[in-house]
Amino acid sequence: MHTRQIQTDRLKQQVLEAGSGPLVLLIHGFPELGISWRAQVEALAAAGYHAVAPDMRGYGGTDKPADTAGYGILDLVGDMVDLVRALGETSCVVIGHDWGAPVAWHCALTRPDLFRAVFALSVPFQPRRPTGPPTAAMAALSKRAGLGQLYISQFQAADAHQAFEADPAAALRKAFYAYDGATPDGRQSTGFFPEGETFISTIPDDATLPPWMSEAHFREYVAAFSAGGFKGPVDWYRNLDGNWAGTAFLQDARIRVPAAFVVGERDPVRHYAGAHEAILKDWAPDLRTQVVVPGAGHWIQQERPDEVNRLLLDFLRQPGVAA
Repeated sequence: MHTRQIQTDRLKQQVLEAGSGPLVLLIHGFPELGISWRAQVEALAAAGYHAVAPDMRGYGGTDKPADTAGYGILDLVGDMVDLVRALGETSCVVIGHDWGAPVAWHCALTRPDLFRAVFALSVPFQPRRPTGPPTAAMAALSKRAGLGQLYISQFQAADAHQAFEADPAAALRKAFYAYDGATPDGRQSTGFFPEGETFISTIPDDATLPPWMSEAHFREYVAAFSAGGFKGPVDWYRNLDGNWAGTAFLQDARIRVPAAFVVGERDPVRHYAGAHEAILKDWAPDLRTQVVVPGAGHWIQQERPDEVNRLLLDFLRQPGVAA
């Protein structure tokens, strides 16, 4: 397993990779890095695949465009198209977790010729709403439920990333704790919080690192986000309404390639995206696997690496998935 930088059409991308064989691309989410896939990169390489986990646009060792508008979903999909080409391949299986899941879903949706199968973790495919942009719908949901503001709504503010940058170590420790499956009921985040609070301020100050997170691994995250900041990562969220406007051509489109979805039973994302799990088969007709892992939280590939690796390898070995 090694790290290198690859110059693609538009970005210099840092990747973690190992192995040789059919290409498997692993896309991380917020606030993570390519290193969140170490257990999967190792297992895939051992099983005869070329596993590549990039730091995504705005993260870690990859370039960080200054313009907020440069973090839209089509830019993120385009980065993955560029990376596959730069690796000398013509197709791959794409895997995504958290924000990486919508990117992976859209890779399969827009370029099924290139991304021949998709395996998503934590966030199910969410079809484009014909009735209007998503941030308005999120605000309405929060108001109806009486739960306060959804963090995604607060992330729309131009200064939202500053709450994370004030103390990156504390912010990351709290984020990992609040969405982990080992965190007790009542101390997990729901994603909603009272007016005047922030995502970070609502998480207890005595939050500890999850059981799977070593101090050395945590220091890698702290170093990367202290150096690169959180503006680029939060800019992904600031493009939600722009993504809606720019994907009208995908309205009602289905994912036609083989697909799989895995989520932790105690993943807080299910509070605001879980309803889409019930209709996933409607939007991904060739859904081969849909699993809820008992007791697991949001960081599922790190919380339950053996189980995720087993499900992933089982999926890859199915007919029509990996060459």
